Amino acid sequence: MNAPVLESEEHQALRSAVAALGSRFGRDYMTRVVREEGHPEELWAEAAKLGYLGVNLPEEHGGGGGGMYELSLVLEELGASGAPLLMMVVSPAICGTVISRFGTPGQKAAWLPGLADGSRTMAFGITEPDAGSNSHRITTTARRDGDSGDWILSGRKVFVSGVDIADATLIVGRTEDARTGSLKPCLFIVPRDAEGFGRRQIDMELQAPEKQFELVLDDVRLPADALVGDEDAGLLQLFAGLNPERIMTAAFAIGMGRFALARAVGYAKERTVWKSPIGAHQAIAHPLAQAHIELETARLMMQKAAHLYDAGDDIGAGEAANMAKYAAAEACVRAVDQAVHTLGGNGLTREFGLASLITASRVARIAPVSREMILNYVSHQTLGLPKSY
Repeated sequence: MNAPVLESEEHQALRSAVAALGSRFGRDYMTRVVREEGHPEELWAEAAKLGYLGVNLPEEHGGGGGGMYELSLVLEELGASGAPLLMMVVSPAICGTVISRFGTPGQKAAWLPGLADGSRTMAFGITEPDAGSNSHRITTTARRDGDSGDWILSGRKVFVSGVDIADATLIVGRTEDARTGSLKPCLFIVPRDAEGFGRRQIDMELQAPEKQFELVLDDVRLPADALVGDEDAGLLQLFAGLNPERIMTAAFAIGMGRFALARAVGYAKERTVWKSPIGAHQAIAHPLAQAHIELETARLMMQKAAHLYDAGDDIGAGEAANMAKYAAAEACVRAVDQAVHTLGGNGLTREFGLASLITASRVARIAPVSREMILNYVSHQTLGLPKSY
């Protein structure tokens, strides 16, 4: 379970420090938070105090001056301790990255320090009921009010995480191109108390402290400066946030898989049914070894994706981030399944904290993009095969 030698001493020190923080909270803490229908406020505050939440954000705005490599490392280690923070995927990774790269000076000053120190959070709304994985079918539209210069947003979003605790939501809408008449994506900062901005919690089987919401934007009026970046560069800005989302989803999955595997390995070393611990039997040992190999392989691809992104290679990072998310999701699901199987009946008890991961591990296969769409991406963009759609 050691960090790969390709990591610098600084990265290994960060990994150890985050692991120590995670161990102080752990799976029992997160289980209690879910049971009480609360939020992991204590862990979030402690991670913020130590500078972990904003490790990827610019130093001039209170961040650590690192990148996605460092932020994904933080989330992975928290996940490996059993206490992942899903809002790290959304607030500092997606929203913080987009604002730091494309926001106006005013937007950066207003949001980045708070995102870095954890005092402010942002949600991210892109998925729609009738669009699914086809972002070209997004129907949330933004139009200019000719007299005031304000923007008017109308539409719906679903499966938006953490809206109840977020100070604002970064909404992906579409505006009309005056030259072509076609719709183009743009991003808007919508405050949580904006008039006409409604939310409804979605009843989920998934056990997680972060709740999922459906949003309704009923002619929400926003000032002109709510638009993030250049109106004509919305697609570039959108993907600047989606690549970090995939990298962080990979980190989330790898951390979860490592947690499950560690529980199973510990159990296999101690549990004795015949003369030897069950881990001595190849039927138990080999699947666990395979799970470890798959998780390590996925982590290497995640590190490659983060390195490419931090180096400014958005195209290369796009391919690697999709591959990393796919590999991590598959590795996580198999690691969780094997962990539960290793523990037998104990794997379904609350004591060991694995049963709820059977559902949770599937999230990375589905969100933020399905594994089938990633295979489409690789077959079209990497292999050059024709599209069926």
